[in-house]
Amino acid sequence: MILRYLSFATLCILFALIFIGGYVSAAGLGLSCPEWPLCPTGVVPQQDFVIEYTHRGVAMTTAMLVLATMAFTLKSRVAPRGMKIASVIAAGSAIGQVTLGAIVIVERLHAVLVTAHLGLGLILFSMMIMTVMYAFRLPKTNREQVAGSKATVS
Repeated sequence: MILRYLSFATLCILFALIFIGGYVSAAGLGLSCPEWPLCPTGVVPQQDFVIEYTHRGVAMTTAMLVLATMAFTLKSRVAPRGMKIASVIAAGSAIGQVTLGAIVIVERLHAVLVTAHLGLGLILFSMMIMTVMYAFRLPKTNREQVAGSKATVS
């Protein structure tokens, strides 16, 4: 089922984003690109902005994947209510993260905002873990069952 693979891929990209964000923060690169959404040089960043710009690009990609996961989850007939709730909370958190990330830059890394950004990221990550766990508990489709039985016969 596509929902399994989409939710798992989203979780993996989200983990990478948190890792990159931790590096940006620990290395003091949060304001290396002091404007939002683009760096002063526009779409193509200079070498000084590459890490922060990468973080922003991965964040936008992650947000789109989280929203796509929510859309597939809500459209699914077999997804349980808990999975739908977790994916909606994850999507809301993703939108909040992008917004809060922009505010963090505009407000020049205010400590309370940076902490809130981390906290909301943890909520997003935990909701995506729940979504993935639910996704892997969904019943297999007829096509997956046929493919699985062919693989065991061969």
